[in-house]
Amino acid sequence: MAYKDLHEFISLLETRGELVRIKTMVDPELEITEITDRVSKALGPALLFENVKGSDFPVLINAYGTIKRMAMSLQVEHLDDIGAEITELLQMADNVPTTMLGKVKLLPRLAELSSFFPRMVKSGSCQEVVSMQPDLDQFPILKCWPQDAGRFITLPQVYTRNPRTGKRNLGMYRLQVYDKNTTGMHWHMHHDGAANYRASQEMGKEIIEVAVALGGDPAITYAATAPLPPDVDELIFAGFLRKKPVDLVRCRTIDMEVPADAEIVLEGYVDLAESRLEGPFGDHTGYYSLAGDYPVFHIKCITRRKDAVYPTTIVGQPPQEDCYLALATERIFLPLLKFQLPEVVDMHLPMEGVFHNCVLVAIKKSFPGHARKVMNSLWGMGQMMFAKYIVVVDENVNVQNVSEVMWKVFNNADPRRDTMIVEGPLDVLDHSAPLPLYGSKMGIDATRKWPEEGHTREWPEDIVMSPEIKALVTKKWSEYGIG
Repeated sequence: MAYKDLHEFISLLETRGELVRIKTMVDPELEITEITDRVSKALGPALLFENVKGSDFPVLINAYGTIKRMAMSLQVEHLDDIGAEITELLQMADNVPTTMLGKVKLLPRLAELSSFFPRMVKSGSCQEVVSMQPDLDQFPILKCWPQDAGRFITLPQVYTRNPRTGKRNLGMYRLQVYDKNTTGMHWHMHHDGAANYRASQEMGKEIIEVAVALGGDPAITYAATAPLPPDVDELIFAGFLRKKPVDLVRCRTIDMEVPADAEIVLEGYVDLAESRLEGPFGDHTGYYSLAGDYPVFHIKCITRRKDAVYPTTIVGQPPQEDCYLALATERIFLPLLKFQLPEVVDMHLPMEGVFHNCVLVAIKKSFPGHARKVMNSLWGMGQMMFAKYIVVVDENVNVQNVSEVMWKVFNNADPRRDTMIVEGPLDVLDHSAPLPLYGSKMGIDATRKWPEEGHTREWPEDIVMSPEIKALVTKKWSEYGIG
């Protein structure tokens, strides 16, 4: 069953020994970050700070900070379980029966899928307390790193609408707190929220309404980070993940719906003619993202639960909590990648590449130049366009093992023959590029080379022990007295 709210997830974490309550007074400025950073890098528990200086609200952090807790948040044993279900759906769509009986047999599955659409309810716990005089200072919003420009809301669900189609969009964009009722709105130009912002400007509008929700079922928070196509409603995806529709309530002051069981909701608007300096901010790359001009979010109303918990996260040099959100994306969306590129066996986004700088791909190689074909295909697919390095290896290489991949790169690749340099869009956070948002990218073909690819020398075999001897040694291992 889906989590009703964040409190239910917290209870489960505590029951399973995955959460520690901290009663000592802590400062939301830097101290919570240093504590959490140490715990994150030790693969430690979720933390609930119950005594935060200057606020009556507890802080939940590192809730998704291990593979186990990330799976728990989406209520699966393994993240690949979700990918397997997506594979089943893709196969169903690709093999629609031609007979009436076959189509009838699909009806229960189709009915289940239709039940994931969000639904409106009359009231929700997110509106137990309503304040028309919004004051962000009541919340324990973190200043994460010493050179941050201020306090930042780091785990928000940001809701906007496409002004032309009316379709809802949900994304996760950091919010720098300027004062009691205004924040920055960190919409990169590639974000769907930014696209709605630009479309509103093009239509001559003066504002775009925005709602920001914190908390609720973790599946909703994850959905805000998922790289879905622009026209796919993230709340339908959240319903699929939780196997239950997301209950929504109407906001009090704007034309927007938000999850009924969120902890805190900020209602307001972005003035389309206004911008303000935002940043710097210690980002998930492990470096400070630079200051720049971004839109400003004006808060008209704050609603919340009576017993609200403030959910947040920190980002920085990995591993951090966001690494496991990214890992979920890798495993959940792999079937969609394989559907478009059937030769792909597995993919990995190593945390050292901070999710978008490096992609490791294993393929079933079928023709000369196949690795280059895969590289170009990946660079043409959505957010894969940001990949600064793509490494392609043969199907027998475990891309989850970065050391094994690097062994293949350093031994199998000839620098002149097997590297490909292209130019194109880069993530805005890439500080190494000579120009913002644009620069060079490298593909490395670390597959076994064929004569048809110009390698006429004999290619050596990997050193592998015979299966019979491996089985024998495994059977006799305890007899050797090695331990």
